[in-house]
Amino acid sequence: MSMATSAQIILAVMVGTYLIAKVFKVSTELSMFAAALAGAIAGGFGIPARHIVEGAFTYLDIVLIFITATLFMNLLKESGGVAYVIRGILRRFHRRKSILFVLITFLLLLPGALTGAGSVTVLITGGMIAVVLGYMGISKPRTAAIIFILASLSAAAPPVSLWAMLTAAGVNMPYVGFFLPLLLPCVLLSLIVIFILGWKGKPVDLKKALEELPEAPPRMNWIRILLPFLVFIFLVLAGRIWPHSLPVVGLPMMFMVSAFVSLLLSPIKLNFLKISRDTVHQLLPLIGTLTCVGILVQIMTLTGVRGLIAITIVTLPLIAVFLTLFFFLPVSEAVLMWGAAPVLGVPLVLLFNTIGLNPIIALAGMSVIWPLGDALPPTAIIGRLTVQTVGMKDSYARMLKHCLIPAIIIMVVGTLMVVFSKKLSFLTLL
Repeated sequence: MSMATSAQIILAVMVGTYLIAKVFKVSTELSMFAAALAGAIAGGFGIPARHIVEGAFTYLDIVLIFITATLFMNLLKESGGVAYVIRGILRRFHRRKSILFVLITFLLLLPGALTGAGSVTVLITGGMIAVVLGYMGISKPRTAAIIFILASLSAAAPPVSLWAMLTAAGVNMPYVGFFLPLLLPCVLLSLIVIFILGWKGKPVDLKKALEELPEAPPRMNWIRILLPFLVFIFLVLAGRIWPHSLPVVGLPMMFMVSAFVSLLLSPIKLNFLKISRDTVHQLLPLIGTLTCVGILVQIMTLTGVRGLIAITIVTLPLIAVFLTLFFFLPVSEAVLMWGAAPVLGVPLVLLFNTIGLNPIIALAGMSVIWPLGDALPPTAIIGRLTVQTVGMKDSYARMLKHCLIPAIIIMVVGTLMVVFSKKLSFLTLL
């Protein structure tokens, strides 16, 4: 039996195991783990404990970024900072819809951009923004669509874009030069989406909205809110300004320092241990996903399945690759979640680099498309979480209907970024 045939059989076993597990309503994380074990056994490796452990720790650094960044955002929320910002913006701009939409966009982009998780955006600011949009007369399905799309784009936005980070790690490419290639499309597309879906909105009923929004502590002010962010920005820039004078400070430590600054500046006493426990509990599904993705990718590499997928992709006609990105990227995200990045992203980036495209811009374009799959079954984690947070009682299809036009715009922009990545190379130099 040839190696290619063997890898095809192992891949079929893994796919079959995954589908059977999903039929029995096993979680996505355990389904991926079961598929990995089945693939290892089918490949004649038994239960390879060493590879399982190595795979489980593959994305430990990203998990640490997840936890510390979300802890920072949760401390800011529990101290009343998020409520203070939203109430302040609402009082000042409730009659000026365009300015309010721009500020809402940045409030929805920030949590996901700092943590790399759209779910954090939904949990931190999604509920309060839903109240504001509701009192503008925007229907709940349309509100859910706005929050989901912007939460998805926030996850792709810098500085923490998991799809870009996981793919870059898979091709041994430094995670450098992605800031503008990710920031510009995420911000511009977010503004386009909120104006398309919210253009019928009326001026906010200020009194009713303020009654429903949580109160901010009396001593909360802008200095208490902005100083932790300024500390984070300083730590990021300091390593670049004085690279040979300062020790290397990773993103997890930067977020922890900012979190402690936020804790010290809080106008009310916060239970740090409780918030920390709640943060880890909140992130357990995401941590479990990354752990199982690491195991799955490790076993796919061991059995040759990853190589089979890579060879299949790089041997496809280039025009077919470009024309199917809009389909395969969201679908792979819906099935494998972040596992789609190392499985499909790595061979795609290697292919684009080989034919002379800019791998950073191309990967940024794909990273904008991938999060759309978080609204599709079988997982639909962010989509379902958004519906629950908004309190939408309509069918889930109503939200997807409102997401359709924004999703098409996003997929077209992401694909064009890949196709014209060489001409957009100047973005990596700014």
